[in-house]
Amino acid sequence: MQEVDLIITGGKILLMDQQNTHLENAAIVVNDNDIVAIGDSKDIEKKYRAPKTIDAQNSLIMPGFVNCHTHAAMTCFRGIADDLELMDWLNNYIFPAEAKNVNKHLAYWGTMLACAEMIKSGTTTFKDMYIFEDETARAAKEAGMRCLVGEVLFDFPSPNVKTPEEGLAYTRMLLEKWVDDPLINIIVEPHALYTCSPSLLTEAKKLADEFNAPVGIHLLENKEERDQLKEKFGKSAVSFLQDIGYLDDKFIAFHCVCLDDEDINIFAKNNCKVVHNPASNMKLASGIAPVPDMLKAGVTVGLGTDGCASNNNLDMIKDMYNPRRIEPASTIFQIQTQIPLIGSHGSVSSDGKNIYF
Repeated sequence: MQEVDLIITGGKILLMDQQNTHLENAAIVVNDNDIVAIGDSKDIEKKYRAPKTIDAQNSLIMPGFVNCHTHAAMTCFRGIADDLELMDWLNNYIFPAEAKNVNKHLAYWGTMLACAEMIKSGTTTFKDMYIFEDETARAAKEAGMRCLVGEVLFDFPSPNVKTPEEGLAYTRMLLEKWVDDPLINIIVEPHALYTCSPSLLTEAKKLADEFNAPVGIHLLENKEERDQLKEKFGKSAVSFLQDIGYLDDKFIAFHCVCLDDEDINIFAKNNCKVVHNPASNMKLASGIAPVPDMLKAGVTVGLGTDGCASNNNLDMIKDMYNPRRIEPASTIFQIQTQIPLIGSHGSVSSDGKNIYF
């Protein structure tokens, strides 16, 4: 009988293979952090022995979810600016709130809270864009989660950096610090075409290419953005990105509500990736992304929750099965503030633009 570290037994196992295989009353054998066997519980018990066994009866065992787009530390901004459209929400509430409140302490503990929420709902990997991302990486590492994180890049100051050059230097530091880490990977992330100049976009792409890193950006989240960018560039946003050499297999675009047929074909031709954020798109009245058309064209589409401020939860199952239903932010906000992770008193209040600990 072979000695191993862990056996999970008695549950229904969903393998997520091409045949959508599922096994009843099955077991998983883990040794040195690797899955070494999957099979019938009785057969596994005859071959393996472990100091720790988890009884998973009446449970579903499956690979962890990957949250392809979020802003983890924004758990601290849950519910502070509900029922607003994207640009009003972002420019008049979120950016001012971040300028007054975000620091290393909030980035670390907000991410720790997000990790707890994601792990509880089955997410084991997330892709993040936010501020003080070294703190996000540190928190994810301590929580044991895999992540792809990137410092958000703007033309204007953020709470962490004062210039685009400082933002690029901070991103370079992340790329060098976390190289070859088993849990942490780094992505280069200009925020959006309406917050980043062509020169910043160009330098960000150069940095990504130097380290063979992916690039992520918010793109065509609503009609207002689409029309604004077309007027700014004199062409579609996707055509502009193609002209400056952005579109390749390492390009990941978030939202893409307003991709048209030509945009989708260009994405497919260049093997670009898209992250669909259904709950966030509906909460901010952005619209519905043409996901079926993207899939039909061969574009890889992932699923993301976006941040808590534009979704109110980080639960991938809720985003999959019921994107139309958004829980009242006040309810979730009150529940989360009972957890004394942030601040010395374990409570949070907000006036919509400031957070008080």
